[in-house]
Amino acid sequence: MNKIWLIIKREYITRVRKKAFLITTLLIPVFFAATIVVPILMAKSGNSSQRIAVVDESKMFQDKLADYDNVHFKFVEAQIDTLKKSYQQLGYNGLLHIPAMDINRPSGIVYYSEGQMNLSLRSKLENRLQDLIEEKRMAAAGIDQGKLKEMRADIDIINKTGKEEREGSSGVAFAVGYASGFIIYIILLVFGMSVMRGVMEEKMNRIAEVMVSSVKPFQLMMGKILGIAGVGLTQFIIWVGLIIAIYSGIMLTFSQNEIQAAQSMQNGNSAATAEMIRNMKYVAGSVNWTLIISCFMFYFLGGYLFYASLFAAVGSLVNEDPNDIQGLTFPITLPVIIAIIIMFKAVQDPGSPIAVWGSIIPFTSPVVMMARLPYGVPGGVPVWQLLLSMASLIVGFIFSTWAAAKIYRTGILLYGKKVTMKEAIKWIARK
Repeated sequence: MNKIWLIIKREYITRVRKKAFLITTLLIPVFFAATIVVPILMAKSGNSSQRIAVVDESKMFQDKLADYDNVHFKFVEAQIDTLKKSYQQLGYNGLLHIPAMDINRPSGIVYYSEGQMNLSLRSKLENRLQDLIEEKRMAAAGIDQGKLKEMRADIDIINKTGKEEREGSSGVAFAVGYASGFIIYIILLVFGMSVMRGVMEEKMNRIAEVMVSSVKPFQLMMGKILGIAGVGLTQFIIWVGLIIAIYSGIMLTFSQNEIQAAQSMQNGNSAATAEMIRNMKYVAGSVNWTLIISCFMFYFLGGYLFYASLFAAVGSLVNEDPNDIQGLTFPITLPVIIAIIIMFKAVQDPGSPIAVWGSIIPFTSPVVMMARLPYGVPGGVPVWQLLLSMASLIVGFIFSTWAAAKIYRTGILLYGKKVTMKEAIKWIARK
């Protein structure tokens, strides 16, 4: 055990002292801050001012296009052919031509400009003209718009969860589940690959031969896996601390209205995002953060240890030809990719059969279960499923470590021979 601890200490100190560790540790929080601050600054700066001349030959929209943001409309009485040649000299950015039309078959509306029409302006204009035509049609049909508005119902379903009847938010559960699952997915790939590269470097540099003379291959493998796990855990704790500090600073610097305006601009009309914005005050109480954080740490460590042992075994098989990596790593990375695909279904329907089985099987459970947990336990995830998932991951880790150790023991000292996955599996069965 003392030898494993020495290897853990060596791996941890060596990697933490690297400039790459410091850079990546700082870049993630900076990126997080940029994703929030930049849209807020963009929303505050506003859009460029535009003046649009409108020639309405139909006479249906006269003075009914209201200005919005920095877009200003001016109805002009002039010949369209003449105005097309001079609207820019008159100080207009664009020219909107509405020809005489049948209200039941509106067509022929053209917007003239020097450059391409931006999507925001096009969407606003189309929606506003459609609304005005609908109003004209309702008036022609004798429908009272005031009564129609009174008849429309505005339903807001309040979600009470659990026996405590806490007020929940599906948008918050969706966002937390998606973020948790995606972070685990990144951790499995990034740190798993880091273990594999570390083993490859030691094998290529013949450092492993020297170290194996003092420690057993299994001790070397476990020390490397746990040492890199410590680096990842340290980095994650720093990320959490910095992100919380940055988020708190943003909340104090910008108003809630500015943040919501930026989120609306950045995320469009996503139903989950819109609900989350409307229910920001319920974020703290709608999710069991104690459960989420504790389970995240379990699946972070369990998933990492499960895959890191496999990546270490693959690293021990690679020789001088780097092309071997692709064929050997594909069987390991494929389940992680499948997990992220299942996660997209799990965050939308956590009780679906594919989400349930994906959260139990060790190859996909770290990602998929974290996507389901924000919907609640035992409401979204029955207790037996959570316990079975944890037990399966522990058993899977023990088995993968045992199997990887048998491959690692032979592969780390094997040079000059291209090893296939089939041959590596035979080493597992060998006594």
